Amino acid sequence: MARSAWASRNKSGRNWMVNQQAALLKPETLIDEFKKIGVTHIVTIPDSETNYLYELMQEQDWLSVVPASREGETFAIALGLSVGGKVPVCLIQNTGMMESGDSIRGMALDAGFPLLMVVGYRGWNRHGVITDTAARYTEPFLNAMGVNYYLVETDEDAERISIAYEEAKKNKRPVAILVGDEYHGFNRV
Repeated sequence: MARSAWASRNKSGRNWMVNQQAALLKPETLIDEFKKIGVTHIVTIPDSETNYLYELMQEQDWLSVVPASREGETFAIALGLSVGGKVPVCLIQNTGMMESGDSIRGMALDAGFPLLMVVGYRGWNRHGVITDTAARYTEPFLNAMGVNYYLVETDEDAERISIAYEEAKKNKRPVAILVGDEYHGFNRV
């Protein structure tokens, strides 16, 4: 590609890789949003995909990380925390969310409590064909359950977390944040 053609696609004229890295959703940004909305507990399944985020959450003195063994358990734990006056978030992956359909129905929808779900959108990408069925079924699953959702891909999208949380509180229903870059950069060495 000629330099002028590249520059026209990249209006700032900066290195494309620098711009790509700047467009990531950083773990610190998620932590900042959680603190802003008053999250007290993250109920999650620790995994290698989110190792850096997990370690960063563990370092926060205002935040308790509650490990679960299956995604379906995160909703029951979150409901108990919510009844106890805490502000939990379920941090799970889309495959586990779909496996947890009955827990979402019984614990979140039928009980009518506000819940923010932060869901890794495994297999999703903005460019090209989505070949992973986990990604293809994620939004139809949420639509079938009547769960509203917001896509968050970059730091610039992070305010959607607060918007989703306010919606969950107002409507007393779960709302999902789909992390479109599937925690890119969340597992640093």
